[in-house]
Amino acid sequence: MNITAIIPARYGSTRFPGKALADLGGKPMIQHVYERTSRASHLSQVIVATDDQRIAEAVIRFGGVVAMTAATHETGTDRLAEVAQGLDADLIVNVQGDEPLIEPAMIDQAVAPFLTDRDLQMGTLKCRISCLHDFLSPNVVKVVTDQAGNALYFSRSPLPFFRDKWQDLKDEAFASGRLLCYKHVGLYVYQRDFLIKYAALPQTPLEMAEKLEQLRALENGVRIKVVETEFESLGVDTPEDLNKARERMHKESQ
Repeated sequence: MNITAIIPARYGSTRFPGKALADLGGKPMIQHVYERTSRASHLSQVIVATDDQRIAEAVIRFGGVVAMTAATHETGTDRLAEVAQGLDADLIVNVQGDEPLIEPAMIDQAVAPFLTDRDLQMGTLKCRISCLHDFLSPNVVKVVTDQAGNALYFSRSPLPFFRDKWQDLKDEAFASGRLLCYKHVGLYVYQRDFLIKYAALPQTPLEMAEKLEQLRALENGVRIKVVETEFESLGVDTPEDLNKARERMHKESQ
């Protein structure tokens, strides 16, 4: 299969403008994302999709491939779909441009179900929630699945609701797995043709309520395969997050 990873990257960010070019160990952050993504096993190519000339020039300088897109896109999925329209690819992998510590194995894990299930149109990842803070935080998206690993729902609210175990809502209960729940990891795999159709669908009520774009797929009856990963990446949304990434990268290098 021809599998292309696309990394949407924009310069404007409310909390951290220019974060794609922020220095991380002597390299712009987008370079770390690109290089780690390129180490995944099944990819045919990796492309950075951006509407910003500064990001495009940075990618070209480190030898990466870049595609310029319209500046009017409201979401990374829209930017992805524009690039996908010009590609001869079977699968498109959406890798977030603010994940400089992404493990290449995570991409392989998300792609794996598509290699055996040709009817699958969309897939993503989840990992275990290990503390009460993440379970309660609206900034940590939770996911529940059926017994076959297909998404039932994504929410910013605590999910599931442990009706008879609220007294057990402590870090230890999550760390030990006694209260088993999962956070959504925002890496996606799409059939190319589906991605183009999906991006053109109108927003749906649950999507607008939760501000979670993946709910649009569920509300249109699309099956989303959710693979559990043991890896936990680190998204960089603020300068403080960048410092955390620097610390973690320093530890990994020792």
